[in-house]
Amino acid sequence: MLPNKRKQLWTVFLLVFNKSNKRNPNINNNNHVNLKRLVNLTNLFTLSFMEMKRRDDSMKYNIKKLKVCLFLIVLFLFGSGCTGNQEQSAKENQDTNIVKVHTNNPIGQSVANQVKEKTIKREEVTGVKAVNTDKELLVALKVKQFDRFQLKNIKKKVKSDLEKMYPDHKVFVSTDQKIYLELEQLEQKLQKDQPKKKILNKEFDEIKSLMKEQA
Repeated sequence: MLPNKRKQLWTVFLLVFNKSNKRNPNINNNNHVNLKRLVNLTNLFTLSFMEMKRRDDSMKYNIKKLKVCLFLIVLFLFGSGCTGNQEQSAKENQDTNIVKVHTNNPIGQSVANQVKEKTIKREEVTGVKAVNTDKELLVALKVKQFDRFQLKNIKKKVKSDLEKMYPDHKVFVSTDQKIYLELEQLEQKLQKDQPKKKILNKEFDEIKSLMKEQA
């Protein structure tokens, strides 16, 4: 396209030049030189314009690619965030399924079962583990992520409520994850193995000592 345009421009300028020569036979030969210079300047301008247009198109294309990349990155981050929230929510929902221990040997766990059933209804609590003896009650809580800074207040309120409900038992409450796992294991032993009272009391006292250390 560009060589044809140059040819057309050159033809037009030559026609104009020839007409001028016919009208004025004494025209200076320098006009021809000036005409060539003008044509060269015109060609240079045309080339510059085409180059600018090419660069502009290239810049637009690059901007378009950048927008697409940014959109994909935002989409990926949003998807990852949603997946993480769903996994956290699913994990918390699993914790709300409390385990009731049904055994009378060596000690019935009806008090601990009642405690789990009532405590899990609290909005901030997502998991409860509990084991009782004849005179004592150990309770471990798992709370929602956004409530962790309120652990002391939650523990205090739960303990106070349980002491009112079960005045014949000395109540110990913890929000420590290690205590939670220890009580979970003890629940499983009571449900499956039904250990002797001496063994139960020994493991019970060990967990109670850990709770006292953390108090």
